[in-house]
Amino acid sequence: MGKKSVMTTLCYIEKDDSYLMLHRVVKENDINKDKWIGVGGHFEEGESPEECLLREVKEETGLTLKSFDFRGLITFKLTDSQTGKTLTEYMCLYTASEYEGELTSCDEGVLEWVPKEKIKDLDIWEGDKIFFRLLKEGRPFFSLKEWYVDNELKEAVLDGKAVELPG
Repeated sequence: MGKKSVMTTLCYIEKDDSYLMLHRVVKENDINKDKWIGVGGHFEEGESPEECLLREVKEETGLTLKSFDFRGLITFKLTDSQTGKTLTEYMCLYTASEYEGELTSCDEGVLEWVPKEKIKDLDIWEGDKIFFRLLKEGRPFFSLKEWYVDNELKEAVLDGKAVELPG
C-alpha cells in the first residue's frame, strides 16, 4: 500500500424497492471479506467510469445496464496504523434500475436482492450507511470523503463539510 490511488466504480441495481447486494465470501485476501457491497470494481487502463461500470456489472451479474445514474464520488482514505501507509480510492457511485439479461452467479461472492430497509442490518462498511442515507434522500450529485484507520471509520466529509458518523 504505497502512495498510490485507485479508481473504482460501485453500482446499486434497484428492483422492487430492493438493491442487488454482493456478499463477499469467496476471496481470502479481500478487504471486503464477509461484507455486503454493491457490484463494481477497478478501472482498466483507458476506461471511462461508464465503461468500467458496464463491464464490471456484466462480469459480476450477467446483466447489461440499459440506463444508470452517476450519484456521487466517494473518496476513501484507508490508513494502516501499524505501517503508517495510506491508500486512496476514488469510487464512482451509480444506481441503475433498467437492465436486461439473466442474473448469473458471481465468482466474488453471493448476489442477493435485499429490501432497502434491511440493508442496515447487514454487515456493511460503516461509511456505506452515509451514502445509503444520501441515496434514500434522493440527494443530487455529492462528494463524500471517508477516512478509515484499520478499517474503522474515523471521519466523513460531505461536500466539504464534516458529517456525523453513523453508529
